[in-house]
Amino acid sequence: MQYKIATNEDIEVLMEIRLEMLRQVNNMSEADEFPGKLVSESRRYFLEGDQTTVLAFDGERAVGCASISYIEVMPTFSHPTGRRAHLMNVYTNRDYRRQGVSRHMVTMLIDEARQKKVTEISLDATEMGRPLYEAMGFKASAECMTMELGN
Repeated sequence: MQYKIATNEDIEVLMEIRLEMLRQVNNMSEADEFPGKLVSESRRYFLEGDQTTVLAFDGERAVGCASISYIEVMPTFSHPTGRRAHLMNVYTNRDYRRQGVSRHMVTMLIDEARQKKVTEISLDATEMGRPLYEAMGFKASAECMTMELGN
């Protein structure tokens, strides 16, 4: 297995693996269409967003991805740099699961976040992903509240 930090030159591979992941997570068939806004905004974010994505390859085939988005907020006592991150889109093709692919990609992103002086990484876990994240040291939090604005 080969792992690489994606660059703008990898945009087509990024989009392909992201749409594969969205099909799996949302139980979509190959015939289901994605909303144009979702596709165009995903492409824009990969090209312009403050993020890093790791790709896992078996030869030329992308079989996994994981992204971390960086967020800067006002510094606080518990987060003196104001640098936080959100881990998302951790995905491994079903033929490659349970082989450490996701763990390796997430570890790469955690290492980068440490280098960037990030003080907290958040994530939204699926039931399937929760055991991996817990084993890596993530803990459930009762602190966070959200509001959906529907934009």
